[in-house]
Parts: sequence; structure tokens; C-alpha cells
Amino acid sequence: MEPKTRPDPISRPASQAGFDPALAWRLGWLGAVCLASAAALFIVDARVWPVWGAMAAGAVPALASLMFARGGERTESLLLVLWAVGGASAAALTGGVSGAMAAWCLAPVAAASTMDRPKRLAEGAALALIGGCVAALVQLSGLAPAAPTGPLAFLLGFLALVTMGLGLAAGLLIGRRRQELREDRDALEIGWLETLLDGLPYLAVAVRGHEQVTTVRGSAPLGLSTEQLMTRGLAEAAAPADRPRLAAAIAQAHRDGAASLDFVPAQGLERVVTLDLQRVAPNQLVGVLRDVTAERDRAAALEQARADAEGLAAGRARFLANMSHELRTPLNAIMGFSDIMRARMFGPLTDRYAEYAELIHESGGHLLDLINDVLDMSKIEAERFELQRGVFDAREAVQAAMRLLRVQSDTAGVQLRGVLPQGELEVDADRRALKQIVLNLVSNALKFTPRGGQVTVTLDGYDGVLEIVVADTGVGISPEDLERLGRPYEQAGGAEQRARGTGLGLSLVRAFAKLHGGEMAIESRLGAGTTVSVRLPVLLAALPAKTAEPAAPVEQEPLPPTSLGDNVIAFAPR
Repeated sequence: MEPKTRPDPISRPASQAGFDPALAWRLGWLGAVCLASAAALFIVDARVWPVWGAMAAGAVPALASLMFARGGERTESLLLVLWAVGGASAAALTGGVSGAMAAWCLAPVAAASTMDRPKRLAEGAALALIGGCVAALVQLSGLAPAAPTGPLAFLLGFLALVTMGLGLAAGLLIGRRRQELREDRDALEIGWLETLLDGLPYLAVAVRGHEQVTTVRGSAPLGLSTEQLMTRGLAEAAAPADRPRLAAAIAQAHRDGAASLDFVPAQGLERVVTLDLQRVAPNQLVGVLRDVTAERDRAAALEQARADAEGLAAGRARFLANMSHELRTPLNAIMGFSDIMRARMFGPLTDRYAEYAELIHESGGHLLDLINDVLDMSKIEAERFELQRGVFDAREAVQAAMRLLRVQSDTAGVQLRGVLPQGELEVDADRRALKQIVLNLVSNALKFTPRGGQVTVTLDGYDGVLEIVVADTGVGISPEDLERLGRPYEQAGGAEQRARGTGLGLSLVRAFAKLHGGEMAIESRLGAGTTVSVRLPVLLAALPAKTAEPAAPVEQEPLPPTSLGDNVIAFAPR
């Protein structure tokens, strides 16, 4: 919505302003010329062409001004030129600058005064000077007709004086009316300004020197009195303990141009008032006083709520971190006993009991993985997770993680491939964290890749940075889910995929990367797969130069053929 403004009283049309002196002067000028022409018919000496030419020269600009009174700036300039030509011509035809109608040389000035524009007055004065000079040159050169004498000279001189006098009077009247309109507008503006200032929800003050308050406007905050401000000064507005600070703020505003502070008012010790000062002139300040007690209480409440929430979150994280031993110990016992049953160490089991032991071991392993993720994230959030850094070959940790996921990839019917460099990648990092990064990324990729798809793990290093890239040919991630992934307990995909995890996989990867000073990036598109890149500045040794001939594959421990199925893992050097 556009802001509404009051109409400018100066720009009101002439039809709304009542009597128009400019129009009356032009009509009067034209009427006076007509009456003078009629009176000249009865004077014998007036029946000569210069007299009638002078009358016509004065009538033409008046008639043109009536016809084009509402023209633009260019029209006004042309009319002033016409007035100058008419006035100079009339003066030259009646004896020059010493003739009866010499006053008409000032016609452009009178016409410009009725336009009430300073620029037009300057143009009119310049044109009048030029017209007078032309009339004088015509007279000096002897080209001017003889000046009229007797009654005719009186008639023409009276006509020139009357028309010029009426023109100047009309200009003065228009200027006075304009001035009155300006005064009315200024008074209206002052009234609106006073209403606005008096209705302010805070107190505006004008300060002279270091504490003398000269003007106050608006509503005083609780604990302050406008009478005391005017009589005792600004420095006395604060409680005794805050007066030195207030005096220092006033001095700072004089020195630096601005100052702000909060203080307790003298008459309201339970309140808080803020003062903003600005220097507007030497030894002159303006300021705003407003009550900020509610804002202070609200900020304090928000700060307390934030502190309570952080305390609860930290307490929960500490609790989970401290429960690591208590949660892992029974799970390890369950998995150990289920291993004994699976191995039939104390005798044979029926097929049903053996199946149950397998399920117990599988469920216990899954639960232990979930608890490990939750405990690791809790330690990270509680800032109690410490990296166990060491120097090792990064390829070993990546291969170990991929061996653990071979069975899972075979069960899912997804081809898992690894692409590792030929030379060693010596890093200074946490071996378990690096292995966990690969496990989490590949597990997520297998979960979202349909049967027959492929997951590729690429390991590389450059400029001291170890880069791990896990790319899949899965369903991809929507832009909405992509914005949330990486935050704790946030999951993507459908209900089936969400039920198989805690939403901590990617958040742990991001956290481990940050602990190593690195970063994680995700690129994905629905239906086009997902690529997750982790870059860690932990590389110690540079890669050897690559040869044109491919190197032999890294030897792997042989696994039973039944555990691989159609899934082939090729650790091919780049």
C-alpha cells in the first residue's frame, strides 16, 4: 500500500483558489488598451500609424497570455519573450525610452511576477533590460518616430503607467497569497509534527551542554518525570549508582557523535530505561528514552529457557555416554552365548533351536550397532568423544569395512565394488572412525539401492587430503530430505527404510569428519543415485606416480564362494 500524504495547499488549481489576479491583470491590460484606442479616435494627432502600431504591440502579448495561460514552462518562456517584444516595440514607436510608453519596456517583469516563479522573474528582468536597450538604440539611431505630444502623450503615458502598475500590483498580490499558503502549510505541518511527537510511546529530549534539557516530547517512561528533567537536568534522571555512567555517556555523545546505555531511573528502581543519544550540532544533543523492562525480562526468560534446554540436552548426552559399559556388557554376553549355541560347543541342537540362536545373534549384533551409534553421537554431543589417532594405511580400514558388508550386499543383490590406489595412503587418523565412516556410508547406499544395482567405494588422496567417495545407483534423495540429512535422528526414504536405522549414520559421518577437521558433501537426485564425499586433511604421504600399466589387484582373504553369490568385490588399483 502506498503511503498517503496530505495535499499541498500551494499547488491548488486557480479555480479552487477563487479570484485570480494574473487573469484579472491580463484582462485589465487588454481592456485598457481597447479603451485607450477608443479615446485616441477623438484626438486628431492620434490618427497616425505609429500610435496604432504601439497599441497593437501591447495587445498581442496580453491576448496570447489569455489563450495560453495554462501552458508549461516552455510556453511561459515564449510568452515572456512576446511581452518583451511587444513592450519594446511600443516604446520604440512612441519616441523610445524617453517617450510616453517607455514604461512598457518593463512588461516582461510584470508578466513574470504574475507567474510567481523565481526563475521567470530572472528571465523577465533580463528580457526587460534587452527590450529597453533595443528601444534606446532605435531612438539614438533616429529611426524612432517623433514622440507624441499634448493630449496624446498624456493618454499613452497614463495607459503605460496604469497597466504596469496593475501588473506589479497583481504580482505582489499573488506573492502575498502564495506566502500565506506557505504559512498555512507550515502551521499545518508543525501541528501534525507536534501531534506526532506528543503521541510517541517514548520520550524524545533535546539536551544543551552536558545535561540541560531544553525540550521534551512524547510519553515519559515509568520512573521519570518531565518536570524534573527540565529543572534538574538529564544526569539526575538516573539512580545515584548509575549517574556517573549517564554523565560518561553524555560526554561520549559530545565527543564521538553518539552513545547508548541502560540505566535505572531515579523514581523507579525496579525499572530499566535505555537512552540513545545523537549529536546534531555543537553542544547540542537529541535523545530517546524508553522503558525496556519488559524486553529485559523477556530476554532473561529466553536465556534461562535456553540454558535449561542446553542443560537437559547435556545431561541426556552425559547419561547415555556414561551408560556405555552398562549397555554393551549384557549385549556382548547375549551375543557370546548365542555364538556358543551356534557353534554347538556343548552338544547338538535341533534345527529349530539352531535357527533361534542364529536369530538371537543377528538381532543382538543389530542392536549393538544401533547402541554404538547412539552412544557415539551422545559422546560427540557431550564433547567427550576423543579420537584415538594413529598412523596407518587408509586402504586397510576401507577394505576391512567392505569385507564386513559383503554378506549384506550379497543378500540385497547389490554389486559392491571398491576402487583403491596402487600405493599406500598413510594417514594420521582414528582407525575406528575411518572404518565407521565407510560402514555407515555403504550401509546407507545398500539400503537405498534396489536389487541389481551397484555401490562403488573410491579412495584417493591429494595435497594432504584423504577423499572417500561412496556412489550408488539407487533411488536418490529428494531435495526436501537432502536438506535434513546429516542432522542427528533425521532419516530419508519410506517407512521400510526408516525402520532399519536410527537416523545417526550420516550425522556420525559428518561428526567424525569434523573431528578430523574435514567435511562431508552429498549430491543426489531422485532416480539418479547418490554420491557422498568425505574429505579429511589427514594424509601424510603423497601417492606414487601412476603408471600406464594397471597394477595387480590387492590380495584378499579367500571367502567361501557361497557367501559371495553373484556379488563381486574388485579392489582394482586406479
